[in-house]
Amino acid sequence: MLRWLIGGGREPQGLAEKSPVQTINEEQTQNPYTELLVLKAHHDIVRFLVQLDDYRFASAGDDGIVFLWNAQTGEKIFEFHGHTQKITAITAFPSLDSCEDKSQLILTASADRTVIIWDCDTGRQVQKVSCFHSTVKCLTVLQRLDVWLSGGSDLCVWNRELDLLCKTSHLFDTGISALIELPKNCVAAAVGKELIIFRLISSTEGSVDWDVIEVKRILDHQDNILSLDLSFVTGSHIGELIVWDALDWTMQAYERSFWDPSLQLDTQQEIKLCQKTNEISIHHFTCDEEYLFAAVGRGLYVYNLQMKRVIAFQKTAHDSTILHIAKLPNRQLISCSEDGSVRIWELREKQQLTAEPVPTGFFNMWGFGRVNKPANQTIKKPQENGTACSLELIGDLIGHSSSVEMFLYFEDHGLVTCSADHLIILWKNGERESGLRSLRLFQKLEDDGDLNLGF
Repeated sequence: MLRWLIGGGREPQGLAEKSPVQTINEEQTQNPYTELLVLKAHHDIVRFLVQLDDYRFASAGDDGIVFLWNAQTGEKIFEFHGHTQKITAITAFPSLDSCEDKSQLILTASADRTVIIWDCDTGRQVQKVSCFHSTVKCLTVLQRLDVWLSGGSDLCVWNRELDLLCKTSHLFDTGISALIELPKNCVAAAVGKELIIFRLISSTEGSVDWDVIEVKRILDHQDNILSLDLSFVTGSHIGELIVWDALDWTMQAYERSFWDPSLQLDTQQEIKLCQKTNEISIHHFTCDEEYLFAAVGRGLYVYNLQMKRVIAFQKTAHDSTILHIAKLPNRQLISCSEDGSVRIWELREKQQLTAEPVPTGFFNMWGFGRVNKPANQTIKKPQENGTACSLELIGDLIGHSSSVEMFLYFEDHGLVTCSADHLIILWKNGERESGLRSLRLFQKLEDDGDLNLGF
């Protein structure tokens, strides 16, 4: 099975004692990814993957090289050389439907303080910009406006020809760490603890010239914002999670970790709690219309946006910090971690609550609370017109020997993972691949005239 394909089973990294992580039997009957293909090209950490279309993706990392791949065959299509230091951001730049030039472009930013635009159809470098005052940490495309934004010590707006249209007039010491598009020509930028809303405006009616203005600063987070999702949700280093309204930028839901200034903790307790901040940092999340799926430290949490409470969780889903998660069809969730594993989960309904306490808040399940509360006290939680759910492990993909940075999901071609071990792995649906091989074999026999259907 999977765990033997790359030589060896799953062993937690850096743990001397038995891991509390949920395990799965060797058969993994519900795991479709029983074949893999290892892609070797990078010679440093591979941090980024970006999907270009139904069958192509690009990879980039600390070696400063960008590779373009075929997700179906694993073929390397192009490799792009132009940066002298590690890649810090990458994004696809699709062409407009009304545009005559239908070429697929990608943008890459590097620690060498440059941004390069590449043509994925020809494999050539289109143009390079090197006028930045600091490293660009994030890139965002506003496809409706056919412009793209770069975030670093300032916010810049560019067109497809890499002309600088406008930029902010002030600099940020900490730098912009994330950008997302909002309605009404607005964008949200994460800058340290702050969330800053900018609006792009045209200087005159019908003009192609744009200006960018700051319209609001939001200071509701108590620590640095680590994650900013397209659905306008933010997560912080100390476990704060805020759901925002994308139109008026008001807070719709607020959940927090153990950190509460009203709690009178002694010095030793404060030190002990502060040492656990990495365990409750919100590194990544994803949403749909009903749920928010959050990667919090080593755990996974499913938060019902309407009920505003956790309805399922795995407190220790991995041995180390979870770096990336994504929701799949059929109520499935995939997570990858610093422990080198990729795990597949299924959200299942439970008709009755188990004896295990259901958390009353988003992060109360860590056991942090008021110091006079008994450690073994059971929390009674009503069902609140909803059915409690569980996250069940249905697949454990072991192939990487180091931290898995992120992954992509292709409906027809499986999973793509990238890692600090310099490798990219294509995880294939074994049953589907076997059927495709059989079809190709029969087709070849038929074309060669060797297929005798007579009796």
